[in-house]
Amino acid sequence: MIDLTSPLTFAHGPAMKNRFMLAPLTNQQSHKDGTLSEDEIRWLEMRGQGGFGLVMTAAAQIDLHGIGFPGQLGVYDNRHLPKLTELAAKLNATGTHSVVQLHHAGMRTPHDLIEGPPVCPSDNEEFGARAMTLAEVEKVRDDFIAAAVRCETAGFHGVEIHGAHGYLLCQFLSAEINQRDDQYGGSLENRFRLTQEIVDGIRAACGRDFSVGLRLSPERFGMDLMEVRDVAQKIMRDGKIDYLDMSLWDCFKLPQDEAYQDRDLLGWFTDLERGDVRLGAAGKLTTGETCQKAMSAGLDFVVIGRGAILHHDFPQKIAADANFEPISLPVPVSHLQNEGLGQAFIDYMGRWKGFVDAGEGETA
Repeated sequence: MIDLTSPLTFAHGPAMKNRFMLAPLTNQQSHKDGTLSEDEIRWLEMRGQGGFGLVMTAAAQIDLHGIGFPGQLGVYDNRHLPKLTELAAKLNATGTHSVVQLHHAGMRTPHDLIEGPPVCPSDNEEFGARAMTLAEVEKVRDDFIAAAVRCETAGFHGVEIHGAHGYLLCQFLSAEINQRDDQYGGSLENRFRLTQEIVDGIRAACGRDFSVGLRLSPERFGMDLMEVRDVAQKIMRDGKIDYLDMSLWDCFKLPQDEAYQDRDLLGWFTDLERGDVRLGAAGKLTTGETCQKAMSAGLDFVVIGRGAILHHDFPQKIAADANFEPISLPVPVSHLQNEGLGQAFIDYMGRWKGFVDAGEGETA
């Protein structure tokens, strides 16, 4: 079994010093104009200091019209560069591999945060979204690439492309949502084309030492498990990304599709050919035991969400105790404050049922 504390090399960029990747966690701590706040910088820097081999920002909007939530980090304008540069320098000083996740919410963009309707591959009545023109699709592609160049300029080691959770690139991949009849719709190859062009464009525009990752999710929002498996295999065989980050909700649950329940969700991806591409996953990896179990199942790295919120030094705690379990829920506000969460992040976590215990007059 691979040791969680062992280094992991990538084809591009510095190695991870261990197998722990910080998940791109929504925290709503950025300013209204998309610039980083001191709270968000502190939260991320603490995870670097706490031993994460790769620290990734929350989803960062590449287009003002594609915002996903209030307080979202922006990478769509050069005015974001000073704070991005500050964050990159602080993360890199901790010895972590620093990454910005690039994101467009598409039809999931909240109506009250933008002017006009959200955009989508096709008209979508449920979300009140309109179909994108071909020129708009091409602009989104170029905006992803420009955002990656901006992140490289700021000093980050790489970017991850958000293609999961029903956001724009996932919408293009979904045969249920994507009803286009041009080169970006129809066949699986066409529906994956936009993501592929973004990967190719970033690889061409950024330096040889700049890492590129991709996040996919195999269920919900019209995703077909076998199609996502095929996409995962193709992108790893192509070798243009450095790592594939599978967001599985629960690594060890059975797939929703009864036709594929002869193995758990993670098992549908660990047997794929990888070449030089590294494979990781997120999904209820909250203890030393579950992290070891996921590595034993064939992952190259684990992606940590809740455990990282609860303990900034989650990797160090598992290195010291392979059976480490995080503090039990609900947790006091004071604990989250000590772990580097700002008030906006604490308020957001307070909306997660059973996560925050306000206690003694404090508010979540």
